[in-house]
Amino acid sequence: MSDQLTVPAKRPFWRRSLAGVLDFFSVFFVGGYVVAWLTGGITNDGFHLNGLPAFALFALIGLYFYLGWNKLGGTIWQRLLKAR
Repeated sequence: MSDQLTVPAKRPFWRRSLAGVLDFFSVFFVGGYVVAWLTGGITNDGFHLNGLPAFALFALIGLYFYLGWNKLGGTIWQRLLKAR
């Protein structure tokens, strides 16, 4: 019997960083299109957000990472890459 606590192994840096980059780009483009669709910011080249819609997108990105890290046990890409 051991009284020592086992510390979970830290995942490799490349997995954690790749998951963060892929999460950011995924939520930026998907969230950007959703916000643009709701606010009429869709253009022929993609989407264009200024002012309050752009702020809403950045708030959405922050909310995604907050919920993923603190409430849901990992973001989508962290789970797919087993980075958490």
